[in-house]
Amino acid sequence: MESFASLIKQRRSTRKFTDQLLSPEQVEMILKAGLMSPSSKGKTPWEFIVIEDKEMLKQLSTCKEHGAAFLEECALAIVVSANGMVSDVWIEDAAVASIYMQLQAEDLGLGSCWCQIRNRVTAEETDTNEYIRHLLHIPYQLDVLSIIGIGYKVQERKPFDEEKLQWEKIHIGQYKTNDQ
Repeated sequence: MESFASLIKQRRSTRKFTDQLLSPEQVEMILKAGLMSPSSKGKTPWEFIVIEDKEMLKQLSTCKEHGAAFLEECALAIVVSANGMVSDVWIEDAAVASIYMQLQAEDLGLGSCWCQIRNRVTAEETDTNEYIRHLLHIPYQLDVLSIIGIGYKVQERKPFDEEKLQWEKIHIGQYKTNDQ
């Protein structure tokens, strides 16, 4: 098993996938990671919709004008939604679940990419959340935060370059500018 430090250094957004399908065991491990993610007060407001159907993936790939096309080629998409009536911090809880699933995918040697849904619109100016809600018959009390596209990577990307870390964004004790 890789160290966590290696895992986060290696995980990069993947937008090009092979045709190879995921095994049921891989899908289960990814979903378990989402289900085991922490949530505020243990309320677990999230719900996941697993999509493998190629026609549905194609429809999801048009959910917004830019940044969703990669969904058409992924092996698996997980629509991450949550119930704002269950938790006032549903966005944070769903975001944590999303990244847990992405890290699990990386640990399995798979690639993934986050597709932002909240506060986005389709090419026709339709609210993306509403577009997906209608497409997947999602009940009104759930809002979609993201879609995580997962699959086998066409090629490996270079790990994150630690030389590019922005240490100037770290402040000790209080916020300091270069003028102080």
